Amino acid sequence: MPGRDFSLPEHLPNLRPDRQPAPPQELPRQRNGVTPQMHGRYPDYNVLDERSHWDRQTRRMVLERVEQLPPVRFFTAQEAATLEVFCDLVLGQDGEPKIPVLEMVDAKLFEGKLDGFRYEDLPDDRETWRRVAAGLDAAARQHGAERLPACSPETQRQLIQAFSEGRLHGEVWDQLPASRAWKVVTRAILSEFYSHPWAWNEIGFGGPAYPRGYARLGAGQRESWEGAPAFERDPVKDVPERGLE
Repeated sequence: MPGRDFSLPEHLPNLRPDRQPAPPQELPRQRNGVTPQMHGRYPDYNVLDERSHWDRQTRRMVLERVEQLPPVRFFTAQEAATLEVFCDLVLGQDGEPKIPVLEMVDAKLFEGKLDGFRYEDLPDDRETWRRVAAGLDAAARQHGAERLPACSPETQRQLIQAFSEGRLHGEVWDQLPASRAWKVVTRAILSEFYSHPWAWNEIGFGGPAYPRGYARLGAGQRESWEGAPAFERDPVKDVPERGLE
């Protein structure tokens, strides 16, 4: 964005008066490759430019995440509509292109690829996801809407905020601990989001390095193929300078 000084940290959520992340449009527009909503801190970086350096199996797996959108087979249409609103709000994906996190979560649940553990006071993760969808719709009814997608954007944000703070009550939430359920579902969506090459472009992640490998492992160093950020700020110096220790 012309004229904006990205060396300043005011775009970070904890430094903004509303504690919300900066709108994507305040970051540079992506010029190479794809990022969520086509804005990011590494506008000239595309991890897929390095795919010729990956081994065949790695290349196949990574490209499948971009080229093969899995169908929704686990969630019902109603559950999927509610959970898509939830995922988009948690991840700040309010415009295209979006990483298809809901579809990726759905594929894992459909195939039974779970974490292998669960909280003793929660059901199986598959059932937890279904109850979360029902619980979000129940919370929406408490605000006069039939389901979460029918709520106003502001009400949707308030409900998701209440969920994150364990403050949802009634119906489903009287049997499902909201704070525990929040950890289960956000762990899953963050895992899927950051497994996608578009997210790697957004954060400047160098991606797979087999068989080439990484060599520049020191602080502040990056490989020749890694992207340069649109702004740089040393957190070691920045924190004490602003009295945040």
